[in-house]
Amino acid sequence: MNRSALKRALALLGPLEGRIMRLVWSGAIGEPFIVWDVNDRLPELAYTTVMTTVQRLADKGLLQVDHSRPQRALVYRSAGTPDDFLRRASRDQAARLVQAFGPVALAAFQAELERLSPDQRQQLQDLADS
Repeated sequence: MNRSALKRALALLGPLEGRIMRLVWSGAIGEPFIVWDVNDRLPELAYTTVMTTVQRLADKGLLQVDHSRPQRALVYRSAGTPDDFLRRASRDQAARLVQAFGPVALAAFQAELERLSPDQRQQLQDLADS
């Protein structure tokens, strides 16, 4: 796992969301999992607090409900890696900036691109293509 991506991804989440996603992304909780699995790792928290936070993570697209396992409790799994989350979050943020500032935001992006080295530009192109 890319520790740098994990650290950046967790910084975008709230404290409890980050604790839960660290458990999921690090493999400390096996997948698929139920809320009780998370609560066992965070026993100082009320079950309902963990349940609500897990549901919010699913609503945000970081977790997905696994419908392939018919159980009484909802079964969850990660919707992607920290890199996947960072890609989606950065694209969403860029879209919000363009929506808010229009062409001025695009000009700022262009100015930043011109400051990059050829290697950095290639890395950026590779990321954009993925």
